[in-house]
Amino acid sequence: MKIALITENSQAAKNATIHSALTAVAEPLGHEVFNYGMYTAEDKASLTYVMNGILTGILLNSKAVDFVVTGCGTGMGSMLACNAMPGVFCGLVIDPTDAFLFAQINDGNAISMPYAKGFGWAAELNLQDVYRKLFEGERGLGYPKERAEIMAKNRGILKSLKDASCKDMVTVLKSIDQDLLKAAIAGERFQEYFFANAQDEAIRDYVKGVLEGAPALADA
Repeated sequence: MKIALITENSQAAKNATIHSALTAVAEPLGHEVFNYGMYTAEDKASLTYVMNGILTGILLNSKAVDFVVTGCGTGMGSMLACNAMPGVFCGLVIDPTDAFLFAQINDGNAISMPYAKGFGWAAELNLQDVYRKLFEGERGLGYPKERAEIMAKNRGILKSLKDASCKDMVTVLKSIDQDLLKAAIAGERFQEYFFANAQDEAIRDYVKGVLEGAPALADA
């Protein structure tokens, strides 16, 4: 599985700590981690929690990654922004129990964590325990197990509801403020990671046009 890490500006100084905890758990399990930044508080490209959501939508809908780990001070802003995107099902995860229940009941494709609130001594151990609950073993098995069937049914209903209530990702990209979009994809390693892994040609082409300064695509 390909996993993206996205860190917004208020918590950028913690990117190395978060990335280290994520790779320590995910890579031995055979997963691949792509750190989309921010890498430091001094990065030229600055991400807000709203941009976290846009970037998450681009990466998941283009199939550049299979899962996104993001967050902000409380985790709530990034969660809301992510869930505003089509095809994104993001849970607010604070501790390993949250991670386990989200993985088994909701089986979503993104989590948002608080990196300021409650982030103190031994925080890196909590991060590692969260990632183990997320990425070890099979997800979506249900909890308790006897409710697995109804949980799977409800996930399907929620997906159908999201499909009905959201526009497709290309339409979203064309509709949002283009300066906001440019800022969201301005990260130091975005182009390297995205174009090597994205599978949806329409999203790839639109993003490429934005990066190359082709605003006429917005009216295509």
